[in-house]
Amino acid sequence: MEPHVYVRASNMNPVRLGIIGCGVIGSNHIRSAKEVPELIDLVAISDLREEVLKDTAEKNEIPKTFTEGDALLDDDEIEAVTLAMPAHLRTALGLKAFAKGKHVLTEKPVAMNASEVQQLIDARGELVGACCSSRMRFSRAADAVTEIIRCGELGPIRSVHCRAAFPAQSKPEAPPPPWRLNRSLNGGGILMNWGCYDLDYLLGLCDWQLEPQKVFAQTWPVAPHLEGNVAPGSDAETHYNALIRCKGGTVLSLERGEHMALDGEGSWQIVGTRGSLRLLMTGRNQTVWHDRADSAEGLQSVKIYDAEEESGYQLRGPVQDFCVAIRESRAPKTTLEQALVVQKISDGIYKSAESGEAVEI
Repeated sequence: MEPHVYVRASNMNPVRLGIIGCGVIGSNHIRSAKEVPELIDLVAISDLREEVLKDTAEKNEIPKTFTEGDALLDDDEIEAVTLAMPAHLRTALGLKAFAKGKHVLTEKPVAMNASEVQQLIDARGELVGACCSSRMRFSRAADAVTEIIRCGELGPIRSVHCRAAFPAQSKPEAPPPPWRLNRSLNGGGILMNWGCYDLDYLLGLCDWQLEPQKVFAQTWPVAPHLEGNVAPGSDAETHYNALIRCKGGTVLSLERGEHMALDGEGSWQIVGTRGSLRLLMTGRNQTVWHDRADSAEGLQSVKIYDAEEESGYQLRGPVQDFCVAIRESRAPKTTLEQALVVQKISDGIYKSAESGEAVEI
């Protein structure tokens, strides 16, 4: 299946891109950039680890390397950057990039909190600012769902559901990355790592028309007998459950966990007055069911999408869409304003879990 996340245009000058961070996700950004030389000219990369930096540059024929992200941002040849490092480092680099006149794509979570996202918005000006929480909406299944909702076939949306869990595994041989469940490095745990995908996916499918107002939530850390499965010093949540009321009465019900004492599952549902959709967010084999109800025949279920998605769309989508957005002077898949909505919900979930009370978003 041919990729569809960017537009090939013969008159489009390649975007001169720099990538800060050559870890697992940064390496994916590099591959995404190198596969479309007509769209992206990967000028430079940066990483604190000199050996990794040199090896990555040689393997990918990247002309410039920097051991400091600040130094990469000082290079006038670079017009856009992707920030692929832990969340606590991103905002300062993003602010400097905007000040230097460079477009910015930030990994997820977009920042440590909503205040930092607002700082990025205030600094952006006319530049493009985008967030990688959009990843899961680059599938054709997501396109089909968005069109069904946009056409009004579900009627007014009453509720939106997500329930997803990763079961506990045996203790890993090597400790997981320390940032993954660390509040000071990542702003939180699974809510920041995966909840931002769930929220971006569901709010984006609904064309960002839902306006969250109040949240009631609970979070939990890893169970004591499974602490050996996470990095030492982990202090963030591995499980959260949230109920979010939106303007007009629509309710979002979200639950996600990892290291769970249950079998793995993942289900997403959007329920309106006339019909509902059952769908998946991840996976190559995507099926979408449209359930409709009327007084003559009751419930009728129709499969509206059933296909194997192209490989790697989640990884290439944000990077390539970001560069097309720059050249076409349009909004990226997820703007900083939309990422701010996701972050405000996340902040509200943490605040509600701490206080035990419903809080305003």
